[in-house]
Amino acid sequence: MAYDLLTVGAVGPAVMANALAGVLGVAVQDVDVADADGDQESRDWEAAVLCTYHGLRGDLAFSIDVYAQEFVADQPAESEVAAVLAKAAGTTVLFPADEAPPSAYWAVTPEGMLTRARLEPSDDEPPVFTVTAVEAPVPELPGAVVERFAEIVREQRPETPVADAFLASVTEFPLDGSLVVWERVIRQMESGWAPSGWYPADLYRERLEARDALAERAGELPAVVAARLGEVLRELDAIFVAGTEDDPDGSLRGRHAGWWWYRRPVPAPWDTP
Repeated sequence: MAYDLLTVGAVGPAVMANALAGVLGVAVQDVDVADADGDQESRDWEAAVLCTYHGLRGDLAFSIDVYAQEFVADQPAESEVAAVLAKAAGTTVLFPADEAPPSAYWAVTPEGMLTRARLEPSDDEPPVFTVTAVEAPVPELPGAVVERFAEIVREQRPETPVADAFLASVTEFPLDGSLVVWERVIRQMESGWAPSGWYPADLYRERLEARDALAERAGELPAVVAARLGEVLRELDAIFVAGTEDDPDGSLRGRHAGWWWYRRPVPAPWDTP
């Protein structure tokens, strides 16, 4: 298994070896650590764990590529390896998230605090790396703006079993995107807005507009499809109602003002971290 780690502070080879040995469950002598710009001929390529590091410019000191051979019994998640190294080295460690760059990084501090990080390389050669923003303050990155990453929430794709089952049962349905995103916001509401713990108000409005589209165009569908869609919407709408409260003023009201515009999540996820 491969691990891609980035460190804010410099980390010595011995610290790398000891930390990796501990978290991967191998002996220290079974961890081969080498500078990418150093002598590669003398490396033990058969070692249980191969660790290659090279220096970076900017807010980051090192890029560390780790490979644990298939026979290594312990193959923990990248987040666990990063946290162990951060604690051992006394510096913040970044590792990739699932979303697209530049926001696709997690940062874990020596104390174990985990937050999102936006990492941007310059066009220089070699590039200069800047952590431009984080979702929680990181002492080692005083220049990073502390803000929420709305683009991360937008990219999240929770499972939509109800929409998927319906779409698989019809041959043509012009509103497949609207149905899917309507179920997405409902599933995220059910989960307490996991994994980010919040939801942008503008994205929430877009989801309500998707519900508008479903209501407006249902009459254009064949009767059998429209009836089935009605059943699906009743199922999803019931979950939506259970997770919201009356909003008589329609604080997020759209121009069509369907009943869903007169309900709001409790608590409002755009008012929480």
